[in-house]
Amino acid sequence: MAALVAWLLTHINYWTVAIFMAVESSFVPFPSEVVVPPGAYKAAAGELSLIWVVIVATVGADLGALFNYYIARYFGRDFVYRFAQSKLGRLCLLNEEKIARAELFFRKYGAVATMTGRLVPVVRQFISIPAGLSKMPVGKFLIYTTLGAGAWNIVLAVIGYALHSVVAYEDLVPMVESYSKPIGLAIALVAALALLVVFLKKRFEIQK
Repeated sequence: MAALVAWLLTHINYWTVAIFMAVESSFVPFPSEVVVPPGAYKAAAGELSLIWVVIVATVGADLGALFNYYIARYFGRDFVYRFAQSKLGRLCLLNEEKIARAELFFRKYGAVATMTGRLVPVVRQFISIPAGLSKMPVGKFLIYTTLGAGAWNIVLAVIGYALHSVVAYEDLVPMVESYSKPIGLAIALVAALALLVVFLKKRFEIQK
């Protein structure tokens, strides 16, 4: 993994951002913190476009999420849990607990969990699975996923861009990791609260 990350950091471009974000968004363990922030860092240096870094990262995340979604939708819960128990599943750092946690998150927050879940560590990579298992409409799934993944990528891009003037490139990733998790959780909380307010407001209007 260290060698792969080192290679990626020296080969950051739009294609590598999109490809590795697709990988990160699937069940293959790969941190988005080593993909988007370096791209944004390069954008601050004038080598890439910040907007396009966010766009291609979000497209990549959507593709990876769709992969998980369709696997779960067409093969079902038994297949997903058997895979999580397999050697390949464990090699991908997948286990029953992570799948169960994603399912619980989805049941608790409903379809909107595919958006807010993209901002929650551990849940992020697996929230597409319960969406597929529940046969959530793919259009709705893609909208929520794009919003959540886009928000997360913007967070990472802003951090990477802002750190260009104060952090050496080789020190970027550990610095990003220290900022990204609390910021992502804060955004997820704000989004969940905003959606709760909208839900309660609509329910109150219906009762009136």
